[in-house]
Amino acid sequence: MTTAQAETPAAARRRIWTLAWPIILSNITVPLLGLVDTAVVGHLPDSRYLAGVTLGATLFGFLYWGFGFLRMGTTGLTSQAVGRESDEEVRNLLGQSLLLAMVIGALLILFSSPLITVGLWLLDGSAVATGLAEEYARIRILSAPAVLANYAILGWFLGQQNSRVTLVILVLTNSVNIALDLLFVVGFGMTSDGVAWATVIADYTALAFGVWLVARQLKLLQGRFLRARLFRLAAYAELFQVNANLFLRTLGLLFAMAFFTSRGAVQGDTILAANAVLMQFIMLTSYALDGFAHAAEATTGRAVGRQRWDEFGLAVHAAARFSLITATGAALAFALGGHHLIALLTGLPEVRETAGVYLPWMVAMPLIAVWSYLLDGVFIGATAIREMRNSIFIALAAYLPVWWLARAIAAPEAENHALWLAFLSFAVVRSLVLAGYYWHHRRTRWCHRAGDDTIRRIPDRSRGARNDPFD
Repeated sequence: MTTAQAETPAAARRRIWTLAWPIILSNITVPLLGLVDTAVVGHLPDSRYLAGVTLGATLFGFLYWGFGFLRMGTTGLTSQAVGRESDEEVRNLLGQSLLLAMVIGALLILFSSPLITVGLWLLDGSAVATGLAEEYARIRILSAPAVLANYAILGWFLGQQNSRVTLVILVLTNSVNIALDLLFVVGFGMTSDGVAWATVIADYTALAFGVWLVARQLKLLQGRFLRARLFRLAAYAELFQVNANLFLRTLGLLFAMAFFTSRGAVQGDTILAANAVLMQFIMLTSYALDGFAHAAEATTGRAVGRQRWDEFGLAVHAAARFSLITATGAALAFALGGHHLIALLTGLPEVRETAGVYLPWMVAMPLIAVWSYLLDGVFIGATAIREMRNSIFIALAAYLPVWWLARAIAAPEAENHALWLAFLSFAVVRSLVLAGYYWHHRRTRWCHRAGDDTIRRIPDRSRGARNDPFD
C-alpha cells in the first residue's frame, strides 16, 4: 500500500460543485414540464380536463415519490462500493436495483385498480374530474416499471460520481414528453389521455437511453454479474434494509405534507391557494439544495467506502458551505422580492394578499430546512438510514402537538400561522435530530483512525476517465 494523497478543501469544493450543477439544472426542467402540461390541457374547451390531469398527476407524484428509495439507496451503496474499488459489487448492485424496480413496477400495474380507486378517493375531486383522472391514471400506471428502473439507473450513476447522466436523462424525458403533449393534444385532438400517453412513452424512451448508457458503462467495469447476488433473496438483505427504512422515512414526509395541505384546506379555498403558492417557494429552494445534497451522497459514500474520514469531513464541509450560501440567498430573495414572486405565481388579489401575510415564514424556512437537506445527503452516503427514519418520526412527534397547542392558543384568524409554526417546528426538530446524530457518529464512527493515511489510492472517477459513458 502507498500513502494516499490528502484531498484539499478547494478540491473538495470543486468536486461538490462539479456534481451539483447538473442536478440543479435537471431539477429546473421538472416545473417546466408541469407548466407545459397545464398550458396544453388548460387550452382545451372544458376545464374538467385540466382538473382530471391535475388530480392524476398529483396521485402519481405521491405514488412515485414513495418509491424514491430506489434512487437514494442505490446511490449510497454504490458510492461505498466505488470507494472500496469493488467493480463487481458496483455491477451487481445495479442488477439488484433494476430487478427490484421491475418487480415493484409489475406489482403496481397488477394492483393498479385498487390503488387508483383509493388514491383518487383520498384526493376527493369532483365526480367528473375523478372520472377523467381515473382514465389518465390507468394509462400512466403502465410506465411504473420504467419510472422505477430510471430511479435505479440515476442512483447508480450518481453513486459513481457521474451526475451528468441525471441531467441528460431528465432533459430527454421532459423534452420527449413536451413534444408528445403538443403532438397528441394539439395535433391529434386528444385530451387528458394524450397527456398520459405522452408521459408513458417519454418514460420508456428515457429507460431505453439509460440502458444504453449502462451498457457502455459496464464495459468499463471489471467483474461480472453473479447469479447468487441477483437471484438469491438473502443477497438482497442490505438493499432491503436500506430501502425499507428509506420507504418509512418517505411515508413520514408524505404524512407531514398531506397533514399540512388538509389543515389548510379546512380553512377555505383562499388559505389553501395561498399555502400552495408559498409551497412553491420551498420547492424552488429545494431544486438547488437537492443538488448539493445529492453531491454529498456520492462524495461521502465514496469516503466511507475508502474509510477516509478526512475526505468525509471535507466533503461535508464543502457541501455545507454551498448549501448555506444558497439558503441565505433564498431567504434574502424571499424577504426582498417575495411579494413580486407571489404576483408572478397568482393573479388573484385575495390569494396574493393572503400569501403576503404568511411570507415571513418563507424567509425563515430555508435557513432552518437547509440542514435537513444537507444531512439527508450525508446519511444516505453513509447508509445511516435508520437515523434518517428516526429523525422524521421524532419531528412528527413534535409537529402535531405544536400545531394543536398553537391552534388552541391562537385567535381563529391566526390558525394558519399556527399551521406554519408547526411546519417550521417539524423542520427544526428534524434538523436538530440529524445534527445530533451527525456529531455523535463523527466522534465515534466517522472519525480518523490509525492507518487511514496508508489506504490505497484509487482513481478519481469524478472526472470521467473510467466513469463517463459520453466519452
